[in-house]
Amino acid sequence: MIRVLLVDDQPLMRRGFRALLEAEDDIEVVAEAGTGREGLDQARKHLPDIALIDIQMPEMDGIEATGHIAADPSLVGTHVVILTNYGLDEYVFHALKAGAAGFLVKDVQPEDFLHAVRVAARGDALLSPSITRRLIDRYVSQPLRQNLSVDHLTNRELEAVVLVARGLSNDEIAASMVISPLTAKTHVNRAMTKLHARDRAQLVVIAYESGLVVPQASERG
Repeated sequence: MIRVLLVDDQPLMRRGFRALLEAEDDIEVVAEAGTGREGLDQARKHLPDIALIDIQMPEMDGIEATGHIAADPSLVGTHVVILTNYGLDEYVFHALKAGAAGFLVKDVQPEDFLHAVRVAARGDALLSPSITRRLIDRYVSQPLRQNLSVDHLTNRELEAVVLVARGLSNDEIAASMVISPLTAKTHVNRAMTKLHARDRAQLVVIAYESGLVVPQASERG
C-alpha cells in the first residue's frame, strides 16, 4: 500500500486529489495539510511514502517544506512530489535541489497523476527528457561545485549516472550498457549510496554539479 500525504492550501484541490487517489486499491491518503509547516508536522507524524506538496502556501512554501523533509533522517523513506499551477520553469531547479523526487503540474491527466505517484513510490525520479533539458540549460550558466567528487564510483557506476542524467530509465540504461535491468538498477542504487543521493533526481543534480555530464549545444537547442 502506498501511503500518501496531501499538502495544499486549497481544500477543494485536496478533496479532488484524495478522491482520485483513494479510488485506487494500492493507494491510501494518510493525512492532509493546508500549510507547509502543518505538512511537515503531518509528515513526521505519519511517515508517508509520498508527500504531494504545493509550491505556494502560507507559513512555509513547498520548496522549504521539501528541504526540511529531505534533511530529516526519520523521513528518509518519504518521496516528495511537488505540485504547481505554474508550469515547469524556475521551480524545477529549486525543488530538485531541495530534495524533491518529482514535479507535476496540477492540470495533469488523472492517469498520469496516478502513474507519477506510483513511480515516485518506487524511488524513481519523475524527470522527463524535457525537464532534464531545462536542468541542463540552468547548469550552463552556473559554476561547478569544486568540492563534489565522483572519483570513488566504478566505471560502470559512472556510466549509469551519466545515463540517468540523460533522462534514461533503468530498462533504457540496461539496453545502452548491454546488461540486465536488475544490474542497471544495482549500479544506479550503488551510485546513489556512494553519493548520498536520496533518489535519481538528486543523481541528475550531482551529475551536472560535479561536471561528470557536460551540457552540449545539441542538448540546449
